[in-house]
Amino acid sequence: MQYGIYFAYWTKEWQADYKKYIDKVSKLGFDILEISCAALKDQYVSDSQLFDLRDYAKEKGVTLTAGYGPAKGENLSSSDNRVVKNAKAFYKDVLGKLNKLDIRLLGGGLYSYWPVDYSLPIDKAGDWKRSVENIREIAAIAADRNVVLGMEVLNRFEGYLLNTCEEGIKFVDEVNHPNVKVMLDTFHMNIEEDNMAEAIRMAGDKLGHFHIGEQNRKVPGKGCIPWNAIGHALRDIRYNGTVVMEPFVMPGGTIGQDIKVWRNLLPETSETILDRDAKGALEFVKHVFGSTSVL
Repeated sequence: MQYGIYFAYWTKEWQADYKKYIDKVSKLGFDILEISCAALKDQYVSDSQLFDLRDYAKEKGVTLTAGYGPAKGENLSSSDNRVVKNAKAFYKDVLGKLNKLDIRLLGGGLYSYWPVDYSLPIDKAGDWKRSVENIREIAAIAADRNVVLGMEVLNRFEGYLLNTCEEGIKFVDEVNHPNVKVMLDTFHMNIEEDNMAEAIRMAGDKLGHFHIGEQNRKVPGKGCIPWNAIGHALRDIRYNGTVVMEPFVMPGGTIGQDIKVWRNLLPETSETILDRDAKGALEFVKHVFGSTSVL
């Protein structure tokens, strides 16, 4: 497995200088830095910027992966043809940029939008059908650009289309494209799954990306997620993919608002403390799951 962390652990805005976090995760011993596609819309836009970031990550020995929560105007499940057209244009653009960055994995609630707005009407059956058809089309473009798409299973408070691993598998099976995989996240699984370890075993070789974090949004090891059981399940399915921490512990900014963090989740959130906790969590997870290796 390769181990990583999401850049947003350290900051309050989706726009970021990713080189700073490449340096940081390299020094802390991570294999991966996960970035947000938000910055690819209006910050990293030129080929020279993309190639420069790609080369910098390679120089530091860091693999980049990407995550994204699509906005309402990028909703592939929408019944509004104008929204779907805009969403397809967005994905075509961002997948081209991911290819130039040498990013081979994009995960998130790509099949719909995030976070869900329950003041709007919900047509799960219709949205599901439209999403399957449109993800199938985007998957073909992603395959041409060597990008795997991870369909992240979200809790009911953030999404409505895929809430359980079983739904994730059903969706991926209906899309029926080899580069469309299930993406699981322990924060969301803690809310929706009867048994997280059994959900991982159910996913089996369809599991394409794995996010980890505690039920309280802290780094692994600072909550009550059953990490030993999860580690056993990952070994049972011989998972050898990407494992990325996605902790959020600070209020404020766009990230704090979007993630709904309204207080400091730690007594101190200085960069020194955050770095210490991230390094400790990496050591903890490697011990429980197993060191980076190729099966």
